Amino acid sequence: MSTANTAPPLEDDGPAEPTLFSVRYQPHRSLDQRGFLIVMIIVAGISFVCGLAFLLMGAWPVFGLFGVDVLAIWWAFRLNFRAARACEEIIVTPSLIRLRHVTQDGTVYEEELNPLWTRLNRELHEDYGLQRLSLEMRGRPYVIGSFLHTAQREELAASLALALSEAKRGVVRSAF
Repeated sequence: MSTANTAPPLEDDGPAEPTLFSVRYQPHRSLDQRGFLIVMIIVAGISFVCGLAFLLMGAWPVFGLFGVDVLAIWWAFRLNFRAARACEEIIVTPSLIRLRHVTQDGTVYEEELNPLWTRLNRELHEDYGLQRLSLEMRGRPYVIGSFLHTAQREELAASLALALSEAKRGVVRSAF
């Protein structure tokens, strides 16, 4: 007969720590799977008609080359969709910054930083705006928002700076 550990539940220390900032973003792709299917049907149809015209003229090797073009376009789109699987998540609480980066091949990198020791670094180019955004703790930079557009990166920097300053001020709890 087996016995289960019946330890009492842990006491709750009060309300959970508030989330000051939370964001999840991934590379933008304007073409979805349905659009991809439509584009591939159109490309394959045009290639087949053109290849058939060459086949009827007696240039049968050209017919196969039109198929290679369709295959190359399909392969390029597949690589593009694979790259779109990447994403980044940032969660800021008063005591923790959680970074989570998923690469296009599914590899996950997670870091936890202390907001009191973390600095937001912005690399600005006078003509092109914010080019690189990173969080730095103890001299180690963690690049964030690398696949965002400049305006989106600036918006992320502003929101993150606000959340970091709020975390450094501390949590104000009401007495009620």
